[in-house]
Amino acid sequence: MNIKIYKTFFILSILFFTAINVFSQEKGYEIKVKIKGSHDSIMFLVNYYTDKQYIKDTTDINNKGFAVFQGKQKLPGGIYLAVMQNRKYFEFILDKEQNFILETDTADFVKNMKVKNSPENTLFYKYLNFIVVKQNEIQKWNNIKQSIKDNQDSTELAQEKIKTINEEVKKYKMDFVDEHPEKFMSKIFLASQEPEVPEAPPATGNDKKDSNYVKKFEYQYYKDHFWDGFDFSDDRLLRTPIFSNKLKRYWGEVVLQQPDSLIKEADWMIEQTKGNKETFKYLVWYTTYKAETSHIMGLDKVFVHLAEKYYMTNQAYWLNEKVLENITKRAMTLKRLLIGEKAPNLLMTDSTGKFVSLHNVKAKYTVLYFWDTECGHCKKETPKLYELYKTNKAKGLEVYAISTDRKLKKWTKYVNDNGFDWINVYDEKNWTNYHKIYDIIATPVVYLLDENKIILAKKLSVDQLKSFIERDMKKNEKE
Repeated sequence: MNIKIYKTFFILSILFFTAINVFSQEKGYEIKVKIKGSHDSIMFLVNYYTDKQYIKDTTDINNKGFAVFQGKQKLPGGIYLAVMQNRKYFEFILDKEQNFILETDTADFVKNMKVKNSPENTLFYKYLNFIVVKQNEIQKWNNIKQSIKDNQDSTELAQEKIKTINEEVKKYKMDFVDEHPEKFMSKIFLASQEPEVPEAPPATGNDKKDSNYVKKFEYQYYKDHFWDGFDFSDDRLLRTPIFSNKLKRYWGEVVLQQPDSLIKEADWMIEQTKGNKETFKYLVWYTTYKAETSHIMGLDKVFVHLAEKYYMTNQAYWLNEKVLENITKRAMTLKRLLIGEKAPNLLMTDSTGKFVSLHNVKAKYTVLYFWDTECGHCKKETPKLYELYKTNKAKGLEVYAISTDRKLKKWTKYVNDNGFDWINVYDEKNWTNYHKIYDIIATPVVYLLDENKIILAKKLSVDQLKSFIERDMKKNEKE
C-alpha cells in the first residue's frame, strides 16, 4: 500500500463553534501573529478537537499589525489555527512552547512563514514546504498519466515516479522521528502512518483449500496493524484531525459490523488510553454514540455492553446523575430485547375480549407487529405483511398484531374491512406497558421470533423481513 501524502492543510474548510472546556496547565501563553497583506481587524485562535474546530480566543489586530493571543494558563497541546475574518487560515503546533511569533504573507502562508522562538513550528513549516514541493511533483506525474493513458510504458513510468515520491515522503517522516523523538510532530507522523501489508506467506494445512486465503491475510494484517504507532494515551492527538479520521475509518470500515467484533475493539481501544481521562472520555462517548445511533440491526448489544461496563460502574465522570440514570434505563430496556434473548411475554385481548398470550402462540415463526390504523406508514406496510403472512402461513408463520390504537370499534372495522385474519390484539387500559417493554416510540415496529419466542430479528421493514425469513428457512432446510 502506498503511503498517503497529507495535504498542506489537514482540512479545506472551517466551521466555528463556541469554545469547549479543556484541562488547563500552569503558566500562560502569548502568541503573536502578523500577516502581511491582511486588512482584517480581528483574528481568531481556533483549535481542532477531533473532527470539529472551536474558537479558543479572539483578539484585535493592533496598530503594529500584530494579533496577540494571551492567556494566564497554558493551552492544551495540539494543532491550532490562526483564522482571519475571511476564513483564510494557517495551522501551527502548540505544545510546550507557547510564547512565540509567527509572521507570514497572504500571498502564500506556508512559503512566506517566519517563525521566532518556536523550534517545533520551524520544523513544522519546513515539513509543510517539503510537502508542497512533493504534492506538485505528484500532480505533474498524474497529469502525465492522464495525457498518455494509451501508452502503457509511459503510464508505468509515471506510476513508478509517484511511488518514489511517496517513499521520499515516508522517509522524511521516519527520519524526523529518529532525529526528534521528543517532538509532537513525531507523534503526529507515527499516528498518521498506514500499515504496509506484506505478501501473504504460503498457505499450509486447511488454508490451502481457502480461495480467499490471501484476502483474509491482508485484511487481518491491516486491521491488526492499523493503530501501530498511535499513542491513545496522548490527548494532544485529539486536537488534530488525525484521531477522528482514523477512528471513523476503523470503526465504520475496517472492523466487521458485528456486535461481538465491535465490543472487542471498543474495549481494546479504551484500554489503550491508559488512564488518560480526556481520551478515555472521547472513546467511551464515541463508541457509545455510534452503537446507539446505528441503523445496523443488533448493534444495540454494543450500547448495552458499554453502558454496563463504563457508565453503570461510575467511570463516566463527565456526566451528571440524571444523564447516567437515563443511560442506565435505556440500556436495561434494550438488554431484554437483544437478538438471542427470549421476547417478554404479552397477554392481551382480542376483539371479543378473549386473552391471548404471546408465548402460547404455536408457530415456527411469530411476527410481533405493533401498528396503528391511522399511521400512514402502517397503511403501506400492513398489507405487504398480510401478503407475506398468507404466503408463509402453511410454512409455520404467525402474526401477533398489536394495535396501538385502543379505539375498539374503529380498529375492528379496519381489521374486518381488510381481512386481516391473523392474531389481532390490543391493550385498552395499557396494563401491559408494552410501549416501555418493547421500546415502541413510533409505528410500525416488527420483531421476528422463533418457535421458542427467541428474538431472531427486529425493527425491519416488511421487505427486509421477507428476505430474512426466506434466508432462515433455506438455512434450516440445509441443516
